[in-house]
Amino acid sequence: MIIHVVSAGETLWQIANHYFVPIQEIIQLNGLSNPDQLVIGQSLVIPSPYTTHTVKKGDTLWSIAQQYNVSIQSIISVNHLTNPDLLTPGTQLVIPPVIHIVRPGETLSQIAYQYSTTVQAIAVENGISNPNLINVGTHLIIPRPKPLIEVNAYTYEKPKEAVQSINAIGHLLTYFSPFAYIIKEDGTLEPPDDQEMIAAANAKNITPMLTLTNLTSTETGSNLSHVILSSAALREKVITNTLQVMQEKGYKVLNIDFEYVLPADRENYTAFLQLAADRLHPYGYLVSSALAPKTSAAQVGTLYEAHDYEAHGKIADFVVLMTYEWGYRLGPPQAISPINEMRKVVEYALTAMPAEKILLGFELYARDWLLPHVKGQEAETFSSQEAVNRAIKYGATIQYDLVAQSPYFRYVDEHGKQHEVWFEDARSAQAKFDMVRQYNLRGISYWALGFPFPQNWVLLNNDFSIKKVSL
Repeated sequence: MIIHVVSAGETLWQIANHYFVPIQEIIQLNGLSNPDQLVIGQSLVIPSPYTTHTVKKGDTLWSIAQQYNVSIQSIISVNHLTNPDLLTPGTQLVIPPVIHIVRPGETLSQIAYQYSTTVQAIAVENGISNPNLINVGTHLIIPRPKPLIEVNAYTYEKPKEAVQSINAIGHLLTYFSPFAYIIKEDGTLEPPDDQEMIAAANAKNITPMLTLTNLTSTETGSNLSHVILSSAALREKVITNTLQVMQEKGYKVLNIDFEYVLPADRENYTAFLQLAADRLHPYGYLVSSALAPKTSAAQVGTLYEAHDYEAHGKIADFVVLMTYEWGYRLGPPQAISPINEMRKVVEYALTAMPAEKILLGFELYARDWLLPHVKGQEAETFSSQEAVNRAIKYGATIQYDLVAQSPYFRYVDEHGKQHEVWFEDARSAQAKFDMVRQYNLRGISYWALGFPFPQNWVLLNNDFSIKKVSL
């Protein structure tokens, strides 16, 4: 896949012809609702054997060439680099494919072995119907090896909408998490309407994950979690009730998402997580937790202090880093998931737990703030697809923040009011996927389904093989 950024005056016809790709394929992959209207700065995923690399600090052409098993000169040539020694972090480079020219006597099996891939993968990449018939001199595109990762998706959709989401992208999910079972002060649980979702997940070979939370629609849950965590009897009761639900409904993984836990409850929260592991592991169930985005063990604030990264890293089978919400709906406009801030969280987490226990949080929505921002004024939340449609509607030019690796734009509405929108696009998604690969993380956790973002799923499928687990 290659990511193309629309320039002034470009049409979809011109772009399709430039890449020798059918227009309809570009429309479908990007979910374009109005193909005749593009906006400057809009990113498009183009089906291609080429790929895109986002330059990171410390990258050199040599290291990039080694990573992709191509020559330095091929990268220079395809990107028309005039100063190859000068690479700016955040810059997108196009990486050519690995090409193998078939020699006399070679078989597809031998070629696949040479490049550590499979006959099927080469056949699919090159449209070969009969792998036993390959002609000498044929130029074969060699598919690059894809890391095997796990992918979770939370949802707070209604059952029918959630089932539609599962049916659409379920092949790309390891876990599915209806949000959520809410604890009550007496240790009982308030369930979501999850029966149809669980059945749909099982049909797609997705492992259902029960999310347990202290959050309600009106409260942050600090007092509620304190009532439960400060009582050994209530901790036991909650886990007993959770185990019963998991056995009755077929959940195989528990995700504990307690947020805004009082700092004084830190040790009790750790004890609660340990209790969950002790009770659930004998049944073959996994236990995970959702962690606030900390950058140090000493980080202060109610959101952070009770989340002990080192303890959770030891006890939990895996954790979800909630690396989103810098662009908070009640705060000032900014990138929701800036890559520079996400990187700080990941690098701290790696000092406290192994990479194979970390799912990187990835938000799927956009936000629109009124300007000038007034403290407490709520931004509108919607999909990245809708963000692009608004840019088109109001004739805005999409900008791209290279530090945050996030797209944004400003526009003036029908009432003369100015807005600022931050969202996700193919470039920002690719930057996050690159980080998962760079740090060899366990995988990705999406918050949340229900916000259409076709480019994300296309790139996810292109970049990774998705692990399915049987518990």
